[in-house]
Amino acid sequence: MKQVIITTLGCKVNQYESAAFHTAFAEAGYEVVKSGKEVAVVVINTCAVTSKAGAQSRQAVRQAIRKNPAARIVITGCYAEIAAKELTNLEELSGRQYCIIGNSKKDQLVPVSISDDLGSQLLLGAIDSATEICRLPVRHFGDRTRAYLRVQDGCESFCTYCIVPFTRGPSRSLPEDEVLQQARSFIENDFQEIVLTGIHLGQYGRDLNPSIDITRLLDRLSHATPTVRYRISSIEPTEINKQLLTLMQTRDNIMPHLHIPLQSGDDEILARMNRKYTTAEFQRVVESCREFLPDAAIGIDILAGFPGESDEQFLNTRNFLASLPCTYLHVFPYSRRPGTVAAGYKDEVKKHVKEERVAELRALGDAKHDAFYQSQLGRTLPVLVEGRRDKEGLLQGFSSNYVSVHFHGDDNLKNRVVQVYLKEQNGPHIFGEVRNSNAS
Repeated sequence: MKQVIITTLGCKVNQYESAAFHTAFAEAGYEVVKSGKEVAVVVINTCAVTSKAGAQSRQAVRQAIRKNPAARIVITGCYAEIAAKELTNLEELSGRQYCIIGNSKKDQLVPVSISDDLGSQLLLGAIDSATEICRLPVRHFGDRTRAYLRVQDGCESFCTYCIVPFTRGPSRSLPEDEVLQQARSFIENDFQEIVLTGIHLGQYGRDLNPSIDITRLLDRLSHATPTVRYRISSIEPTEINKQLLTLMQTRDNIMPHLHIPLQSGDDEILARMNRKYTTAEFQRVVESCREFLPDAAIGIDILAGFPGESDEQFLNTRNFLASLPCTYLHVFPYSRRPGTVAAGYKDEVKKHVKEERVAELRALGDAKHDAFYQSQLGRTLPVLVEGRRDKEGLLQGFSSNYVSVHFHGDDNLKNRVVQVYLKEQNGPHIFGEVRNSNAS
């Protein structure tokens, strides 16, 4: 059987799309492997969200070429979208069979990869004028207990620091019936949790005819498939409303977990980022989330060291975050991306200052995380047990409100939802005890 390697960098959408490649290769008679001596095709699904991600993508391509001298090389993803010329100039690709495939052509990746006349070619398409989302059905999602379901692609927000609108194109949505079909396919394959994901998830359905929104989609999914848990990936603060929170509050199989990008806690910086809200508006959204979902996990994305960010503006961000009833922070240093508006801004924050700010915010995030975990001790929560044990041999999983829990138990509990008593915190996890082993 011919073999293929799929290397994935970056976001949940990329991970979903790579799972679709896995499905299509398997259906074409290929074995997907991590390494091998008889590999026929290597796919690298790249990322470009930061300069570091771009460098890692280049490194992954070179490594794939070096380790697989006889394989066809197929490069796709966001870095391939914006750096196709740079990739074609790689000395390592000289004389090799390769293809560079744009994000709007990912549905053609597998048939092109296994065709008899691959040669050396570009299949990029016109991402800025894409009108249809690529159909990429998935049957399996590796050894995961939860599956990502990409329902939307593209972004039209054009935040000044972000390259993604240029690599992913306009917002496009998967029709409602096709989303439900994919969800049912995951359920048939015994997935217990589905994470709805997209590049700009809250824009779901606005391009469809008739248009719908993410709340209606979530309502239909959770009602039609009540045995599976649903979780929302990142969603903008301007797209969280009373209707969504009411649905999450009343529907048992929608998990109380929201991840909300903030990016800065200073209004002037927010405006320069082209973020379409103020700190006061963001605070009202988070407080509303906490009112409707008192024990929810609320995560926040934040960028440190945006060009021109003064000490005072950073302090505004730090103090604002400290005041919010959130449970964890994802902190990133600002990364200059050529082609974005912010790349032309002056007053770049010095690297060591940026690193100090990132460290301070991550320490604040750790404190928020610990306080939330302490508040959950003594509760019994439903936990989805993962397929792998931790290094101590304990079962592990996440509760409905995204608490990482480790506990003793038999293997027959894997990939099932069990009730676990949260006993004590142990670093980044909570140690628990199974209270009801009648797994669902």
